Amino acid sequence: MKNHTQTVAVLLAGAMLLTLASCAEKWKTTESGLHYKFQTTHPDAQKVQEGDVLVGEMTVRIDTTEIFSNRGHADRILGATPSFRGDLYEGLLMMHIGDAATFYFPADTLAEFLQEGQMPPQYKPGTGMNIYYEISLQDIVTHDELLIEENNYRAEMDSLRANEPQAIASYVRDNGIKAKPNADGLYIIVKKAGNGPKVETGREVALNYTGRLLDGTIFDSSVESDAIQGGIQQPGRPYEPLTYTVGKMSLIPGWEQGVMGQPAGTRLQLLIPSALAYGPRGAGNAIPPYSPLLFDIEIVSVK
Repeated sequence: MKNHTQTVAVLLAGAMLLTLASCAEKWKTTESGLHYKFQTTHPDAQKVQEGDVLVGEMTVRIDTTEIFSNRGHADRILGATPSFRGDLYEGLLMMHIGDAATFYFPADTLAEFLQEGQMPPQYKPGTGMNIYYEISLQDIVTHDELLIEENNYRAEMDSLRANEPQAIASYVRDNGIKAKPNADGLYIIVKKAGNGPKVETGREVALNYTGRLLDGTIFDSSVESDAIQGGIQQPGRPYEPLTYTVGKMSLIPGWEQGVMGQPAGTRLQLLIPSALAYGPRGAGNAIPPYSPLLFDIEIVSVK
């Protein structure tokens, strides 16, 4: 039996041979001018077809400077669709699930395709820099699978859009809301009327707020106790009234409509349809598409 030192020596020697073999492999060039080198190949595995989306790990470099990597976190990284002559397209169509390869082409070629300011700051035009893509392909989402996903997504969005009016009506009924919606469907429910200066364009407003979905989920708040209750407290965030100048800060339309003309000291609740909030986009993971929102607002001051 080999001792520990012998085993380590064998492993190191093997690693050196693999490294030398990789370094010795020559770069090849496609018809369009894309340079490529495969580190591993699995020719019997599923091959990329036009319109597929690649799933795996990718590192992007300008020469030796890394500008992107999802190393260790496989995700959808690229679509196999041509963009310009000499791009990754030809190379991607050579890949199979399990393959690992590196591709490169002149950075100036990419710069010609992009608009001014879209290139990474490390890029220096006319200096012969290259863009390198190191790709490890772990799975493929086919064009047909993508179409199914798109159809399912559209159906889900259609259902959410169709169900929103009923969701709002049910909330209004179940919570005994007597206020009537305005022409845009916004409900302004005044809990306590103030008697200070009114919110108007150009005035500085300070207010506390808590935002909820109709099921009660809190997604944002300037009030620490509400943030704690909703499980969204952020360490280091100052919990204090939001201060802004009306007309100079971009807020969702329902918020702006709801507080406009309200005097300082007012406490109100806004029931905002998604058309006056985040609509079909939603907002991150917190607010789904076509979500009506509830905002409890206290207008602290108007200057």
